[in-house]
Amino acid sequence: MVTPTPSRDAQALERAVLFAARSDPGMLRLQNEDACGSHETEAGVVLAVADGVSGEEGGEIASRTAIDETLRAYRESPAVWGPARRLYRAAQQANIEIFDRAAVVTELRRMATTLTAIAVEDGVAYAAHIGDSRLYLIRNGRIDQKTKDHTVAATRQRIGIVSAKRAKDHPLRSTLTRSLGSELIAAIDRVTFPVRVGDTLLVCSDGLYNVLMDDQLCEGASGRDPEEACKALIDQANARGAPDNITVAIARVMRGAAADRGPGWRGLLARLMGNG
Repeated sequence: MVTPTPSRDAQALERAVLFAARSDPGMLRLQNEDACGSHETEAGVVLAVADGVSGEEGGEIASRTAIDETLRAYRESPAVWGPARRLYRAAQQANIEIFDRAAVVTELRRMATTLTAIAVEDGVAYAAHIGDSRLYLIRNGRIDQKTKDHTVAATRQRIGIVSAKRAKDHPLRSTLTRSLGSELIAAIDRVTFPVRVGDTLLVCSDGLYNVLMDDQLCEGASGRDPEEACKALIDQANARGAPDNITVAIARVMRGAAADRGPGWRGLLARLMGNG
């Protein structure tokens, strides 16, 4: 007896997370120094976006290495560590790879990149973040930035020196204060928060959010298949003359958390800490 192969729609419904990632050089750049990638797990997905530092040799190499090494290290790490630890360790491994390569190859000695990587599993999103690529949570028509930009302008905004409006157009808005590959041990932020069925997670490089407003990001990422949403956002940015490379990754939560690992708050805490 032949077992019928599930249709694409049926396979999608079985997935805990629907996802897609896409990168585009934009309208003015000949070279794409952004990179993106994904790894589907049994319980969800890992998505990553990197933006190589422009103006330095090896930006494209740095971003591609960040994605490839992060995903490889995550796949090969022990599942018992949990998503939070696995993702952070993977990002640090990518940093070491870039740093070491830059130390050996003189032409690449200043190469660096941003990295925002997320793992979505069992009703929780985990992120490892450095630089100014962003992670947004879209829920019930509202968009919330979950990462902090590691730039001079954003730092000045956080300490009250400049306003949010001025920071958006500040001449140092793209000048990074942290990046992958610039130091042997990277100062990587770790972010963890619960997600619900229907939530959309948007990861993107500054080539997207510097062109589109938050409400446009929210509308473009919502109500579409993730693949279609990625394309629609890039097309919209390019229609506005996008001067930089554009990279978008989208994950839509289709299934909620499994039963708690333990009673009450202990089970929730275990998931949030990545010990599940």
